[in-house]
Amino acid sequence: MLKHKAMYSEDFERANAQERNTEDVYSKPVRAGKRTYFFDVKATKGNNDFYLTITESKRRQERDGTFTYDKHKIFLYKEDFEKFAEGLEDAVTFIRTRLLKEEPRDNVSFDEF
Repeated sequence: MLKHKAMYSEDFERANAQERNTEDVYSKPVRAGKRTYFFDVKATKGNNDFYLTITESKRRQERDGTFTYDKHKIFLYKEDFEKFAEGLEDAVTFIRTRLLKEEPRDNVSFDEF
């Protein structure tokens, strides 16, 4: 268990370090009900490399009537694009065909990753 905590700690530190030394290249917000997803392409310092951050933002109201946003972020690096896209596509297909009993869709693909 300790090994996993160290791994996540290293990933968190890597993500924060890159977040501070990056340049925004492209951003695509997607509104979905009470949530907004942001797909942000970032360049590392010196524009030597690119990666994607996916942020889920959900607005919630505090007891005093003010609004805050809960945010969760995923850092996706180019070497993981294909495996991430395959996993996402498999999970969505499973939900649609087995749990929602929908017909498979030919036009839905995550190959653009």
